[in-house]
Amino acid sequence: MARIFSLTSHVVYGHVGAQASVPAWHMMGHQVWHLPTVLFSNHPGYGGFNGGPVDLALTNQLLDGLLEREFLADCGALHTGYMGQAGNVDVAVRAIEAFQPPLVLCDPVLGDEGKLYVAPELATAIRERLLPRANIVTPNKFELAWLTGESIDSLDDAIRAARSLSRRGPELVICTSAAQANGWLHNLLICPAGTFQVRVPFMDNAAEVPKGTGDAFAAILLGHYLNHNNITAALAWASAALHGLIKASVEARSVELAIITAQDQITAPSRMFEIERLD
Repeated sequence: MARIFSLTSHVVYGHVGAQASVPAWHMMGHQVWHLPTVLFSNHPGYGGFNGGPVDLALTNQLLDGLLEREFLADCGALHTGYMGQAGNVDVAVRAIEAFQPPLVLCDPVLGDEGKLYVAPELATAIRERLLPRANIVTPNKFELAWLTGESIDSLDDAIRAARSLSRRGPELVICTSAAQANGWLHNLLICPAGTFQVRVPFMDNAAEVPKGTGDAFAAILLGHYLNHNNITAALAWASAALHGLIKASVEARSVELAIITAQDQITAPSRMFEIERLD
């Protein structure tokens, strides 16, 4: 069991941001201290939402309270997800420098399908200030391309971009859906031990992929890594667990990830996939 300090979004309805990550961590035996970056009524993908970023003065006051009472001193990891505004990157950096967590995972929630869905100044702050301080980074293919400025049209392109990103700080780079070929999605890992992938079936029968998949993947990967200290095994577990969660969501015709109703997929995925070495 570990203690995780997480800065990410909170929605009242649905399973994205902390509503995806915190339940997963609890199921894996971890304690979580969550500092919300935004408070939304629901995921913006519903066509509209209420709420907005948490006031930065309040966020900093809350962090001060945690630091003054040394509540973060024994945290095993710091996690960042959806930041909402560039000022939250400053909050994350201040937390990292103040209590120096042994592990920092940055899930750079920037965009997908060819476009940013956060402000450019936030994306730049994550790239310039947060990534160099992270041990693990979990971009999707679009985010990896944006962070490195490289075009990614193949698995080889993704490997080159991931290696480029690792030279900027994070020793562990995991790119989700780095490539798609012959009905399989490739989740890619660059680490000091080499280059690896886990392939999972692409669900072409899904009318809509559930929201929160990236949040859940990063959380399960971190939770497993904290429990077992094996990044290739964590990649395989997170890939299998997410596949099971998406499958359950699609079968239930739910646009929300089945974090609760299919929680067994987090602790005991029904189908595991092979770890393949690529170098």
